Amino acid sequence: MVTLARVGVFGAGAIGGTVGGLLALAGRDVTLIGQWREHIDAVRKNGLRMVETTGTRLAHPHILHHEELGTLTKPFDVVLLCVKSYDTEWAVKAVAPHLAPQGFVASLQNGINEARIAAIVGVERTVGVGISTIGANATEPGEVLRTSSRGGSAHTVFRVGEIDGRMTPRIAALVELLNLVDSAKATDNLMGERWSKLVINSITHGLAVVTGLNSRALMASQALRPLTIRLAAESVRAGRAQRLKLVDIYGAEADTWLAAERGEPQALADIEKGLQARYVRATEDERPSAALDVMRGRRSELEFTGGALVARARELGIAVPAQEALYAAAQRVERGELKASPENTSGLA
Repeated sequence: MVTLARVGVFGAGAIGGTVGGLLALAGRDVTLIGQWREHIDAVRKNGLRMVETTGTRLAHPHILHHEELGTLTKPFDVVLLCVKSYDTEWAVKAVAPHLAPQGFVASLQNGINEARIAAIVGVERTVGVGISTIGANATEPGEVLRTSSRGGSAHTVFRVGEIDGRMTPRIAALVELLNLVDSAKATDNLMGERWSKLVINSITHGLAVVTGLNSRALMASQALRPLTIRLAAESVRAGRAQRLKLVDIYGAEADTWLAAERGEPQALADIEKGLQARYVRATEDERPSAALDVMRGRRSELEFTGGALVARARELGIAVPAQEALYAAAQRVERGELKASPENTSGLA
C-alpha cells in the first residue's frame, strides 16, 4: 500500500494553485512551492482565494518560495510538478533532495516532459499526469481563477500513468489524491494520452496566440474549423507513425478527425458535438496559457507544444505543413513582429 501523506506542489500559479489549494481544503498535508514573491506573500498573509465557476473559497496551504526549500524538515511522498515546461530541469533538481525514499515526481505540465524528469531522478521516481481541460488562470497575487467548470463524471480531467504503462499501487494512490481536486483515473496509455493532449495544445495555444481569441471564440468559430481539422489530422498521423494509441481529441476519436479532413458529414457533425461540449464548460475568461503568457509579455510554452509536435513530426518524416505554419506565425506574434488577429490564419490551412 502506498500512502501519499506529504504532498509538494512545485509551481503555485494557475494549475499548481488550483490543485494545491483544493488539496488543502480537503485537509491534506500540502506545501506549495512558487517563484512569485508577491503571490507567496499574499497567500501567507490572507490565504489563497480560489474563484471557481460555482463560487469562491479561501484555502490556507503552506507555501514556500523555491529558495526556501532548505527550510523543509520532512520529505515529500510525491511532488506534483506544475511549473512551465522550460523550468522543468532546474525545478526537479531543486526538489529531488526533498523526496522521501519511495517518493516520486508527477508531471502535471503541458508538453511531454517525463523523459527529462527521469533523466534527473530516475524512471522509478517519475510518473505522468495528463490533464484534460482543467481551465485555470493566476489572475493576481493570492488568487487563482477556475475558467472551466469541473469535469466530474462527464469528463475525466486527470489521467495518471507510469511511463511503461504498468498499473502500480502509487498510481492508484495518486488517482485517489487527485480525485479530491476533480475527476481522475489510472491509465496504462500515458504516452497516448500525452500525445493526444499535445495535439490539443498545439492547436489551441497556436490559434489563441495568432488570433487573439479566447477559448470559447476559438471553439465557436466556423471560419477556423477547416484549419482546426487540418491541424488535428496532421497531428494524428504523426502520433500514428509512433504507434501510439491515441485517445479522444475534443471528444472525437482520432479516426474521426481524419474522416473530417476528407469531408465526411458524420465526422464533421461528431467534431461539432465535441467542441460544443467543451464550449459549454469554458467561461469567457478562459484562454490557453500560451496566449496569456504572450499577452503578459512572458515567455510562452509554444516551444513545448506546437514546437515539440513539429520537431517530432520532422524526425519521423511526417508532413505537418499547417502545424509548421501556425507555429511560425505564433512565434512571430510572441516576438512582437506580428499583431494578433484572426486575419493571421488566412492561408494557413
